[in-house]
Amino acid sequence: MKTRTVVLLILAVIVADQALKIWVKTNMFYTGHITLIGDWFKLYFIENAGMAWGWKFGGDWGKMALTLFRLVAVIFGIFYIRNIVKRQYHRGFIICVGLIFAGALGNLIDSLFYGLIFDKGMLIDPLSGENSGYAGLAKATFNGYSTFLHGNVVDMIYVPIIENKVLPSWIPFWGGETFTFFSPIFNLADASISVGVITILVFQKRFFHTHVKEENSTVETNSTVSDTSQIL
Repeated sequence: MKTRTVVLLILAVIVADQALKIWVKTNMFYTGHITLIGDWFKLYFIENAGMAWGWKFGGDWGKMALTLFRLVAVIFGIFYIRNIVKRQYHRGFIICVGLIFAGALGNLIDSLFYGLIFDKGMLIDPLSGENSGYAGLAKATFNGYSTFLHGNVVDMIYVPIIENKVLPSWIPFWGGETFTFFSPIFNLADASISVGVITILVFQKRFFHTHVKEENSTVETNSTVSDTSQIL
Protein backbone atom coordinates (compact mmCIF):
# COMPACT_ATOMS: atom_id res chain seq x y z
CA MET A 1 0.00 0.00 0.00
CA LYS A 2 1.34 3.42 -0.98
CA THR A 3 1.91 6.23 1.51
CA ARG A 4 -0.09 8.56 -0.73
CA THR A 5 -3.18 6.40 -0.29
CA VAL A 6 -2.92 6.57 3.49
CA VAL A 7 -2.41 10.34 3.38
CA LEU A 8 -5.52 10.78 1.23
CA LEU A 9 -7.55 8.64 3.64
CA ILE A 10 -6.37 10.69 6.62
CA LEU A 11 -7.09 13.98 4.84
CA ALA A 12 -10.59 12.80 3.89
CA VAL A 13 -11.45 11.97 7.50
CA ILE A 14 -10.00 15.23 8.84
CA VAL A 15 -11.76 17.42 6.24
CA ALA A 16 -15.12 15.73 6.88
CA ASP A 17 -14.64 15.90 10.66
CA GLN A 18 -13.60 19.55 10.73
CA ALA A 19 -16.25 20.65 8.24
CA LEU A 20 -19.02 19.15 10.38
CA LYS A 21 -17.55 20.54 13.60
CA ILE A 22 -17.21 24.06 12.23
CA TRP A 23 -20.72 23.99 10.79
CA VAL A 24 -22.19 22.81 14.09
CA LYS A 25 -20.11 25.28 16.09
CA THR A 26 -21.23 28.28 14.02
CA ASN A 27 -24.82 27.29 13.21
CA MET A 28 -26.18 25.56 16.31
CA PHE A 29 -26.78 26.82 19.82
CA TYR A 30 -25.00 25.00 22.61
CA THR A 31 -27.05 21.89 23.61
CA GLY A 32 -29.28 22.51 20.59
CA HIS A 33 -30.31 19.53 18.52
CA ILE A 34 -31.51 18.62 15.02
CA THR A 35 -33.38 15.39 14.28
CA LEU A 36 -32.04 13.65 11.18
CA ILE A 37 -33.63 10.19 11.14
CA GLY A 38 -36.57 9.47 13.42
CA ASP A 39 -35.78 9.74 17.11
CA TRP A 40 -32.60 7.69 17.01
CA PHE A 41 -30.18 9.76 14.90
CA LYS A 42 -29.65 13.40 15.84
CA LEU A 43 -27.15 16.22 15.83
CA TYR A 44 -26.85 17.33 19.45
CA PHE A 45 -24.24 20.04 20.00
CA ILE A 46 -22.04 19.82 23.06
CA GLU A 47 -18.36 20.45 23.75
CA ASN A 48 -15.95 18.13 25.45
CA ALA A 49 -12.95 19.25 27.48
CA GLY A 50 -11.75 15.68 28.01
CA MET A 51 -11.12 12.53 26.05
CA ALA A 52 -13.14 10.75 23.40
CA TRP A 53 -16.77 9.90 24.25
CA GLY A 54 -16.89 12.65 26.89
CA TRP A 55 -14.48 11.18 29.42
CA LYS A 56 -12.97 13.85 31.66
CA PHE A 57 -9.38 14.23 32.74
CA GLY A 58 -8.73 16.44 35.73
CA GLY A 59 -9.76 20.05 35.12
CA ASP A 60 -7.66 22.76 33.47
CA TRP A 61 -4.26 21.14 34.02
CA GLY A 62 -5.66 17.81 32.97
CA LYS A 63 -6.90 19.45 29.77
CA MET A 64 -3.43 20.74 28.96
CA ALA A 65 -1.82 17.39 29.77
CA LEU A 66 -4.34 15.59 27.55
CA THR A 67 -3.69 17.95 24.63
CA LEU A 68 0.08 17.48 24.96
CA PHE A 69 -0.40 13.71 25.10
CA ARG A 70 -2.47 13.87 21.92
CA LEU A 71 0.26 15.92 20.26
CA VAL A 72 2.98 13.40 21.19
CA ALA A 73 0.76 10.51 20.04
CA VAL A 74 0.17 12.17 16.66
CA ILE A 75 3.90 12.82 16.15
CA PHE A 76 4.63 9.18 17.01
CA GLY A 77 1.84 8.11 14.67
CA ILE A 78 3.50 9.81 11.70
CA PHE A 79 6.66 7.72 12.08
CA TYR A 80 4.69 4.56 12.86
CA ILE A 81 2.57 4.82 9.73
CA ARG A 82 5.66 5.41 7.58
CA ASN A 83 7.25 2.32 9.11
CA ILE A 84 4.33 -0.06 8.58
CA VAL A 85 3.84 1.15 5.00
CA LYS A 86 7.53 0.65 4.28
CA ARG A 87 7.47 -2.85 5.79
CA GLN A 88 4.34 -3.65 3.79
CA TYR A 89 2.00 -4.61 6.61
CA HIS A 90 -1.45 -5.93 5.77
CA ARG A 91 -3.47 -3.34 3.84
CA GLY A 92 -6.37 -3.59 6.27
CA PHE A 93 -4.10 -2.94 9.26
CA ILE A 94 -2.58 0.13 7.61
CA ILE A 95 -6.04 1.51 6.87
CA CYS A 96 -7.11 0.97 10.49
CA VAL A 97 -4.01 2.72 11.82
CA GLY A 98 -4.70 5.56 9.39
CA LEU A 99 -8.25 5.89 10.74
CA ILE A 100 -7.00 5.98 14.34
CA PHE A 101 -4.37 8.57 13.44
CA ALA A 102 -6.90 10.72 11.56
CA GLY A 103 -9.29 10.67 14.52
CA ALA A 104 -6.57 11.61 16.97
CA LEU A 105 -5.40 14.45 14.74
CA GLY A 106 -8.96 15.68 14.20
CA ASN A 107 -9.59 16.05 17.93
CA LEU A 108 -6.11 17.50 18.45
CA ILE A 109 -6.93 20.34 16.04
CA ASP A 110 -9.90 21.27 18.24
CA SER A 111 -7.80 21.18 21.40
CA LEU A 112 -4.98 23.25 19.92
CA PHE A 113 -6.84 25.94 18.01
CA TYR A 114 -10.58 26.18 18.74
CA GLY A 115 -10.00 28.22 21.89
CA LEU A 116 -8.11 30.74 19.76
CA ILE A 117 -10.34 31.03 16.69
CA PHE A 118 -13.87 31.05 18.19
CA ASP A 119 -15.30 33.77 20.42
CA LYS A 120 -17.47 31.42 22.47
CA GLY A 121 -16.93 28.02 24.01
CA MET A 122 -17.60 25.88 27.02
CA LEU A 123 -15.51 26.86 30.04
CA ILE A 124 -14.52 25.01 33.20
CA ASP A 125 -15.47 26.60 36.52
CA PRO A 126 -12.22 26.83 38.50
CA LEU A 127 -13.99 26.28 41.83
CA SER A 128 -16.36 23.43 41.07
CA GLY A 129 -14.47 21.97 38.12
CA GLU A 130 -17.80 21.65 36.28
CA ASN A 131 -18.37 22.58 32.66
CA SER A 132 -20.47 25.60 31.76
CA GLY A 133 -22.08 26.23 28.39
CA TYR A 134 -22.72 29.53 26.63
CA ALA A 135 -25.52 31.47 24.93
CA GLY A 136 -25.68 32.52 21.29
CA LEU A 137 -23.85 31.32 18.19
CA ALA A 138 -20.07 31.17 18.10
CA LYS A 139 -18.20 33.19 15.50
CA ALA A 140 -14.68 33.09 14.13
CA THR A 141 -12.45 35.66 15.79
CA PHE A 142 -8.89 36.66 16.63
CA ASN A 143 -9.85 36.98 20.30
CA GLY A 144 -10.86 33.49 21.34
CA TYR A 145 -12.63 32.15 24.40
CA SER A 146 -9.50 30.40 25.65
CA THR A 147 -5.79 29.95 24.99
CA PHE A 148 -3.58 27.65 22.96
CA LEU A 149 -3.90 23.99 24.10
CA HIS A 150 -7.19 24.74 25.88
CA GLY A 151 -9.77 24.45 23.13
CA ASN A 152 -12.74 22.11 23.53
CA VAL A 153 -13.55 19.23 21.22
CA VAL A 154 -16.89 19.66 19.43
CA ASP A 155 -19.23 16.64 19.63
CA MET A 156 -22.54 16.31 17.87
CA ILE A 157 -23.52 12.77 16.79
CA TYR A 158 -26.18 11.31 19.06
CA VAL A 159 -27.63 7.87 18.31
CA PRO A 160 -30.04 6.95 21.12
CA ILE A 161 -31.41 3.68 19.76
CA ILE A 162 -33.63 3.43 22.85
CA GLU A 163 -34.25 6.76 24.58
CA ASN A 164 -35.96 7.65 27.86
CA LYS A 165 -37.70 4.33 28.35
CA VAL A 166 -38.86 3.41 31.85
CA LEU A 167 -37.53 0.04 32.95
CA PRO A 168 -40.05 -2.46 34.35
CA SER A 169 -40.38 -2.34 38.13
CA TRP A 170 -39.48 -6.03 38.47
CA ILE A 171 -35.87 -5.44 37.32
CA PRO A 172 -33.57 -5.45 40.40
CA PHE A 173 -31.82 -2.18 41.35
CA TRP A 174 -32.84 -0.26 38.19
CA GLY A 175 -36.57 -0.99 38.04
CA GLY A 176 -38.65 2.13 37.39
CA GLU A 177 -35.66 4.23 36.28
CA THR A 178 -35.36 5.97 32.92
CA PHE A 179 -33.12 4.13 30.49
CA THR A 180 -31.34 5.25 27.30
CA PHE A 181 -29.37 2.79 25.20
CA PHE A 182 -26.20 4.30 23.74
CA SER A 183 -26.24 7.79 25.22
CA PRO A 184 -22.69 9.06 24.40
CA ILE A 185 -22.43 12.04 22.04
CA PHE A 186 -19.41 11.83 19.75
CA ASN A 187 -17.92 13.17 16.51
CA LEU A 188 -16.52 11.75 13.29
CA ALA A 189 -13.00 11.69 14.75
CA ASP A 190 -14.19 9.53 17.66
CA ALA A 191 -16.01 7.25 15.22
CA SER A 192 -12.87 6.94 13.10
CA ILE A 193 -10.79 5.94 16.12
CA SER A 194 -13.40 3.43 17.28
CA VAL A 195 -13.77 1.81 13.85
CA GLY A 196 -9.99 1.47 13.55
CA VAL A 197 -9.51 -0.04 17.00
CA ILE A 198 -12.48 -2.44 16.81
CA THR A 199 -11.50 -3.65 13.33
CA ILE A 200 -7.93 -4.38 14.49
CA LEU A 201 -9.24 -6.34 17.48
CA VAL A 202 -11.64 -8.36 15.33
CA PHE A 203 -9.20 -9.11 12.50
CA GLN A 204 -5.90 -9.09 14.38
CA LYS A 205 -5.06 -12.70 13.54
CA ARG A 206 -5.50 -12.07 9.83
CA PHE A 207 -3.58 -8.79 9.91
CA PHE A 208 -0.54 -10.01 11.85
CA HIS A 209 -0.47 -13.64 10.72
CA THR A 210 -0.29 -12.51 7.10
CA HIS A 211 2.54 -10.10 7.87
CA VAL A 212 4.59 -12.69 9.79
CA LYS A 213 4.05 -15.22 6.99
CA GLU A 214 5.27 -12.73 4.38
CA GLU A 215 8.36 -11.88 6.42
CA ASN A 216 9.23 -15.56 6.86
CA SER A 217 8.85 -16.24 3.16
CA THR A 218 11.35 -13.52 2.21
CA VAL A 219 14.27 -14.48 4.45
CA GLU A 220 17.54 -13.47 2.80
CA THR A 221 20.88 -15.28 3.07
CA ASN A 222 24.45 -14.30 2.31
CA SER A 223 25.50 -17.92 1.61
CA THR A 224 26.94 -18.65 -1.81
CA VAL A 225 24.62 -20.82 -3.86
CA SER A 226 26.35 -23.45 -5.99
CA ASP A 227 25.57 -26.80 -7.58
CA THR A 228 27.57 -28.56 -4.85
CA SER A 229 25.76 -26.84 -1.99
CA GLN A 230 22.39 -27.62 -3.57
CA ILE A 231 23.28 -31.33 -3.81
CA LEU A 232 24.45 -31.41 -0.19
